[in-house]
Amino acid sequence: MQYYQNFLVVLRFLGTNYHGWQIQKNALSIQEIFQNALFKVIKHKTDIKACSRTDSGVHANKFCVNFKTNILIKPKNLILAINKFLPGDVKIIDCMKVPENFHARYSCTKKEYIYKIYNHKILDPFMHNRSFHFWYPIDLNLINNICKIFLGYHDFSAFCSFDNREKNNMCRNINYLAAERDKNNENIIEFKIQADGFLYNMVRIIIGTLLKANYKKMNCFDVKNILESKNRALAGDTLPACGLYLNRIFYGELII
Repeated sequence: MQYYQNFLVVLRFLGTNYHGWQIQKNALSIQEIFQNALFKVIKHKTDIKACSRTDSGVHANKFCVNFKTNILIKPKNLILAINKFLPGDVKIIDCMKVPENFHARYSCTKKEYIYKIYNHKILDPFMHNRSFHFWYPIDLNLINNICKIFLGYHDFSAFCSFDNREKNNMCRNINYLAAERDKNNENIIEFKIQADGFLYNMVRIIIGTLLKANYKKMNCFDVKNILESKNRALAGDTLPACGLYLNRIFYGELII
């Protein structure tokens, strides 16, 4: 009888050199290099289920995938074996066995993203491609008051980009959104957002709108009108991918 183990693997990566997670025909993706490394260890093809798509240049503190294999191996040994074949900017940081019906995407109940802004006239070179450089003063009190407008269940049509994907339900539930300065570096501002799901470019447009509200001194009423309008043209810019990090994945009580 064939024996299968379902493994949940947690990846950490810098997305600068990759065209997102999903395999591309003419560009290098994180899925491609992970898939190739995995094959060298387990010696057979297997379906890899990912928790999310990521765009080119987006990073991940924690990114979850699961796959099934017929080889018997301990999770800690699997980490070391696959990491030998991964580049320095992509590594497995955790691995565990999960139930047979676990799915990295469909078992997910909530995701958390962080968007990093380097808020100083001179960009720290070590933050290049790892943050969005915005040198104008940021009023965190104003920003955090406006953040409250986005909390709860809303139609976020005004805060997403439309591509060739079919338009489905545009409603999502945001349960946390706030901005704060890094305690170790006051030039870094982190926006943290948690929701049951995200639309295409939703995080980057919401943060872009908050920055627009900051320098145009928009108030809560103005942003609420944008949300209710469902009109993308009224919202702020889509900020660059370099500041975005997939930070945590929630699977019910299991928080990765």
